[in-house]
Amino acid sequence: MLPQFYSLSEYLNTTFGEKVYKLALNSGMSCPNRDGLIDTRGCIFCSVGGSGDFADGSQNITEQIEAAKALVQSKYSGNSYIAYFQAFTNTYAPIDYLRRIFTEAIQHPDIVGLSIATRPDCLDNDIIALISELNTIKPVWIELGLQTIHERTATYIRRGYPLSVFEHSIAMLNAAKITTIVHMIIGLPYETPQDMYATASYLARTNIQGIKLQLLHVLRGTDLADDYANRLFETLSLEEYIIILGHIIELLPKDIVIHRITGDGPKNQLIAPLWSGNKRNVLNLINREFKIHGIEQGKLFDQQQ
Repeated sequence: MLPQFYSLSEYLNTTFGEKVYKLALNSGMSCPNRDGLIDTRGCIFCSVGGSGDFADGSQNITEQIEAAKALVQSKYSGNSYIAYFQAFTNTYAPIDYLRRIFTEAIQHPDIVGLSIATRPDCLDNDIIALISELNTIKPVWIELGLQTIHERTATYIRRGYPLSVFEHSIAMLNAAKITTIVHMIIGLPYETPQDMYATASYLARTNIQGIKLQLLHVLRGTDLADDYANRLFETLSLEEYIIILGHIIELLPKDIVIHRITGDGPKNQLIAPLWSGNKRNVLNLINREFKIHGIEQGKLFDQQQ
């Protein structure tokens, strides 16, 4: 029997006393995997939008917050939001710029916290000090894109840093008592289920507070799409994904917040797996299967991201 897990919706209700919605923002930053510091091609699966295809970077931070709020008014009647800096690497800029945009977001009256997506190799003592300072105002989360612990896969996907860099960043974040969420991709090319379970087991032993379990998507215009077209790998079926997801959740401690159990790429860019395009149906099927196998976790619909 699979254990109950700690969902994001439960965590938000416990922490803030109400439903909270995430607003995807674009900080206008690049990535060392794109600007030539490490590479110019980006990660093999990364789209032109740098995983921020749902965010508009043409406005300042306050304007983006207001525009994002207007977009979700039809499905969210509350006034509490998390500012989610999502696209590319959101600590990859001079410290003065980071201070300005993060302070602008955290001072907005409807923002109850920040979630900052970045790379482990784009954190240093000054950035950690800034995040710690902001964390005394409102909660700040750092999201790290680990994806896998296996160096052969990391090389293939062009992650651009070794596992030791991730471990160093976790040590810094833990010392500063900053909530850390780690991204893991399920279904990476050439990884077996046992490889994926090894990554989950490693993270279960690591002092992190949250995890995002992301299905591998093949998006148009990526190098991954070329490999898929050349039949170098196959994506997971929905049935395979649900089985692997259940085993991964079983491996994780109950106090780790599971922020995501799947994911959905932009439909106009999605090549495979096409079943992932109907996110509501996918989540309903996961919900049904988990209840059959013993997870009595109410509503599984994760937040916007």
